[in-house]
Amino acid sequence: VQLQASGGGLVQAGGSLRLSCAASGTIFSIHPMAWYRQAPGKQRELVASITSTGNSINYADSVKGRFTISRDNAKNTVYLQMNSLKPEDTAVYYCAAKRPFSSDYDYWGQGTEVTVSS
Repeated sequence: VQLQASGGGLVQAGGSLRLSCAASGTIFSIHPMAWYRQAPGKQRELVASITSTGNSINYADSVKGRFTISRDNAKNTVYLQMNSLKPEDTAVYYCAAKRPFSSDYDYWGQGTEVTVSS
């Protein structure tokens, strides 16, 4: 399974970005997916997750109401729409995939950097 994240960049506070993560080498629709982030000097944290069918979604409290995770199984892609960005959202964002019934995320993308200036 290969995951390729893209869409990061530099944005001013209050702006928006849309991250994409394209999967290959697998049947994408079987995998629960997630976005994590890691800010400098901090531990990696779960930002949002979505089930294989998209019928259940969870968000970290810090992004609720601002970020939206979605997936297009026909395009083998998961997205993270980020609105009302804050400087504290600055981090490297990683997409991750879980094998069915796995307790942990098994596959990771290379990360895409998001910088929010104040």
